[in-house]
Amino acid sequence: MSLEVTLVQACERSGHGGSRTAVVEETGLGVAERRAIPGTTGASHVVFVSMADNSPAVSLRFFTASGELPACGHGTVAALAVIAARAQAAEREVLLQAGGRRFTGRVAGSGDNYEATFDPGPVALRAATAAECDLVLSALGAVARSTVGACQIAAVGRPRMLMEIADRQALAGLAPDMDALRRACDQLDLLGCYLYTSPTGNGQAAARMFAPSIGVPEDIANANSTACLAAHLADRFPALTVDMGDALGEPATIVATSRMSTAGPLVHVGGTATIGPTMSLG
Repeated sequence: MSLEVTLVQACERSGHGGSRTAVVEETGLGVAERRAIPGTTGASHVVFVSMADNSPAVSLRFFTASGELPACGHGTVAALAVIAARAQAAEREVLLQAGGRRFTGRVAGSGDNYEATFDPGPVALRAATAAECDLVLSALGAVARSTVGACQIAAVGRPRMLMEIADRQALAGLAPDMDALRRACDQLDLLGCYLYTSPTGNGQAAARMFAPSIGVPEDIANANSTACLAAHLADRFPALTVDMGDALGEPATIVATSRMSTAGPLVHVGGTATIGPTMSLG
C-alpha cells in the first residue's frame, strides 16, 4: 500500500527552520508502521489526521519512533496547516480531538504558509521537589546550580519539568547525558525537561526541550511545553515569544498567550507553518 506523507515545517522563525513534521491521512496502520514513519521521513513526529463524515471533530494521533503520544503541539500546528490548505480556507476554526479531549484550533493563511494556534487544555502545575530537581540536574551536564532558578512539574497531556536557567549563554552550553536524563525522566514519569530563560519585559525568551524517553533527544520546537510555561507565568506575562531549535541549527519560534480565570490560566499556543513536499512510502 502506498502512503502519502505531507512534510510540514512547523513553528518556523521568520520563514526559516521549524520542526519537520509528517502529516498523514488516517489509514489504519499498525503501531509499528506508524512508529517507522518519523525515521523514514526525517521528521521527529508524525500526526495522523482523520476527518470522518460522521464526526464534527477532526481526530489527531501523534507518534514518535518510540510510540504514541497523547498530545503534540507542533504536530497540531502542522495538522491545522494541512487541513486549511486542503479546504482552501484563508481562515478557519477547527474542532479537534486528541488524547481523549476536544478542543479548538484556529488557522489562517494561503498557499503553503499558515499561522495556527490552539487550546492545549488545562495545565496542572506544582513546584518540583528538591530531590526531583537534583535528579534531573545531575543528568544535564556541567550546569552550575547557581544558574538554575525555579523548577516546576507541569502537565498537559503528560508531565514534564520546567526549569528556569540564567540566560541564553547558559542555555546554549547545556550538554546533557541523554542516557542519564532518560533514566531520571523515566524514574519521575516525566516526558522530559524544558529549560527556559527568564523572559524579557516584552515576553521574549529562549528554551530547549530534552525528551530522550520518547525518542527525541532534543526537540526543535515544543509548543505544549511552551503552553505550560505560559500557564506558569500567566500572572506576569500575558504573551510569550519563545525561541527554540538554535542548538540544532533549525531556528523555531512558538507564541503563547494566557489570561487568568477563576478556573486557572487559559492558554493558546501556536506558530507559523510551511507545507512542503509530499512523499510516497510503500
